[in-house]
Amino acid sequence: MRPGDRIFQNLTTGAGIFVVALIGLIGIFLLIQAIPALKADKANFLTNHGWSTNDPANMSFGILDLLEVTVATSVVALIIAMPVSLGIALFLTQYAPKKLARPFAYVIDLLAAVPSIIFGLWGILVFAPAIEPFAQWINETFSWFPLLAPGNVAPSVRGTIFTAGIVLAVMILPIITSLSREVFERTPTPHIEGALALGATRWEVIRTTVLPFGKAGYVGASMLGLGRALGETIALAVILLIPQGKNFDWSLFDGGATFASKIAANYSEFNNEVSAGAYIAAGLVLFVLTFVVNFFARSIIGKKGD
Repeated sequence: MRPGDRIFQNLTTGAGIFVVALIGLIGIFLLIQAIPALKADKANFLTNHGWSTNDPANMSFGILDLLEVTVATSVVALIIAMPVSLGIALFLTQYAPKKLARPFAYVIDLLAAVPSIIFGLWGILVFAPAIEPFAQWINETFSWFPLLAPGNVAPSVRGTIFTAGIVLAVMILPIITSLSREVFERTPTPHIEGALALGATRWEVIRTTVLPFGKAGYVGASMLGLGRALGETIALAVILLIPQGKNFDWSLFDGGATFASKIAANYSEFNNEVSAGAYIAAGLVLFVLTFVVNFFARSIIGKKGD
C-alpha cells in the first residue's frame, strides 16, 4: 500500500471512530449528569405526568407528558408533510418543465433556511388566528372523536398540537422534498424510456419505475424530517400553550411541551446542578428517542432496498 493510501485510510478510520466515540461520550455525559436528579426524584421518571423541579430538595418530575407531546406533534407533522412532499417532488421531476422546476425547487429549498423563531412567530401570530375558525369548527363538530375532543387548554384552539403540527410540517417539508427530488431524478432513464415505449402513461411510469426505485430514499428522507421534528425547540416553545394542572390526553387540541421546548423554556433553572439534572435526564430520553427512530429508519430502508 502506498504511503498516501495508508495515511488516507488511517484518517478516514480515525474520523469514523471519533464520531462514534463522540456520540458515546455525549450519552455518558448526559447519564452522569442526570443520575443525581433521578435519585432525588420523588416520582416515577418514566410514568409521572407532573414536572416540579423548583425546589431541589423536593423534586417530583416525569417525562410521560413530554414524550407524548413530542411524539404527537412530530407524527402530525409527518402525516401532513409526507404526501405533500411526495407530490411536490414528483411534480418537479416528472411533470414540471425545467424552466419552472428549477426556480420552484430553489424556493422550496429556501424554506429550510428560515430560522425557527420566524416559523414560531408566524405560526402563533398569523397562521393560528387565520385557521382558528376552521379548528373551532372541527373541534365542535367532531368532539365525539377522542383525537378531536376539546383539549386541556380549551376554549383556546390556537396554541395546540393541531396548530403546532401544521407549522412543524411546513418546517420539515423542504427536507423531505429536496431529498426525495434528488432520489427520483436518479431513476435510470432506460427504465423510464422502456415503460413509455411499452405504452405506459406518465402516471404508470411513476408507479412502475420512479416510485419503486425511489421509495427507500423517500422513506429515508421522511425519517430525517421526523428527526428534525423531534428536536424542534423555539418554534414549538412559542406556539404551544402550557396547560395548568391538566395532563396531555391525546387530543389534537391539547397544549403542552415537548422535550426540547421544555428545556429551552426553563433554562433559568440550570443554576442548580440537581434541578438542571432533571432537564438533562429529559434530554437523555430525547437523545435515545432519536437513536431509536434512526434505527427503525435504517431497518425500513434496508428492507425497501432489498
